Amino acid sequence: MNRSMSALRPKRKNMRRYRDFNTYLKEIFGERVQKISLDAGMNCPNRDGTLSTKGCIFCDARGSGTGAFSERNLSIEAQIEQARRFYRKRYGAKMFIAYFQSFTNTYAPLHRLKGLYDRALAYPDMVGLAVGTRPDCIDRDILSLLGSYGSDRMVWIEYGLQSAHDATLRRINRGHNRAAFENAVMLAHEQGLNICAHVILGLPGEDRDMMMDTARYISGLPIRAVKIHLLYVVRGTPLADLYESGRFRCLEPEAYAELAVDFLERISPEVVVQRITGDPAPRELLAPAWALEKSRNLARIRETFEKRDARQGRLYKESVPGKGHFSFKDK
Repeated sequence: MNRSMSALRPKRKNMRRYRDFNTYLKEIFGERVQKISLDAGMNCPNRDGTLSTKGCIFCDARGSGTGAFSERNLSIEAQIEQARRFYRKRYGAKMFIAYFQSFTNTYAPLHRLKGLYDRALAYPDMVGLAVGTRPDCIDRDILSLLGSYGSDRMVWIEYGLQSAHDATLRRINRGHNRAAFENAVMLAHEQGLNICAHVILGLPGEDRDMMMDTARYISGLPIRAVKIHLLYVVRGTPLADLYESGRFRCLEPEAYAELAVDFLERISPEVVVQRITGDPAPRELLAPAWALEKSRNLARIRETFEKRDARQGRLYKESVPGKGHFSFKDK
C-alpha cells in the first residue's frame, strides 16, 4: 500500500445521526470487518500490587471486557480460529481485526508483546490490530512497535480514560490521572496511531455537567474514536458493595439515552463511535437489568436522536471554543 492504513480517512457516504464503527469500516474496506476479542493472559498494575490490588471499582477479578475464550485457556491462534469460523458463519465476514481486549495489553516486555501481535497478524485476512490498555502502561518503544504495523494494517490503540475528572478517577480507584491520559494520547499521535478513548457514563459522584466536561475534553485531543460505556454493576466488585448498600444508584434507560446523545453532540462529527452502550455478561450482571437489552437500548438512543433532531457534532465547535483541537477532515 502507498499510504499508511493508520492515515486512511474514508469519504462520508451516510447521513446517520452518529458515525458508527461498522459503517466506517465498510467505507474503508468495502465490506464487513469483524473485531475478534482476544485474551492474551495479561495482568494489570492496578491489580498485581504495582498500583493497587483492588482494581477499578467496576472491574471484577476476571477483568473488565474479558475475552470470549479466556476461561478455556486457548492460545491466540485457537481463539482466532474459533472466532473466524463463528463470524464467517454468522455474518459472512471475510476480514478481521485482532482486538487484544482483556486487562492491560501493553503490560509486558516488548519482546513478548511483539510475539503476540505478530502471531495475531499472521493471518492474511487479519486487516487490523487493536490494543486495549491503560494510559500509564505505554512508552515510546511500545508505541513505535504498534506504529510499525501501520503500513499495511489498520492499527488502533484504545486507552481507558473513563472520566476527565481527577476526583472521579480517584473515586473509582483508577490509578492514573488525566495528565497521564493526555500524555499517552500525544505520544501515540506522534506515531500516527488511531486512538480510541473509552469513557463511562454514570460514574459515582458525576452529574451531567461533569460527563459533558469529559466530552469537551476529549474533543480537544487528537482522538479518532470513542467508546461510550454504560456503568453497570458486576457481582463481586467494590461497585457491587456500593450498590447493595444503597450508596450508588444506576442510571435509568431513558436518562442514559439522553446522556449518550448529549455526549455525542459535543464530539467531532469525524470521530468514530465504536461503542455506545454496555454489553454485560448475564451471569455477572447485578444491575441494572435493562443493560442486557442491547437492541432496545440502541433503539432508544436512535429514537432520542430523532426526537431531538440531534446529530453527532452539533455542539462540537461551541464545546471547544478557541481550543486548538485536531481536525480529522477527509483527505
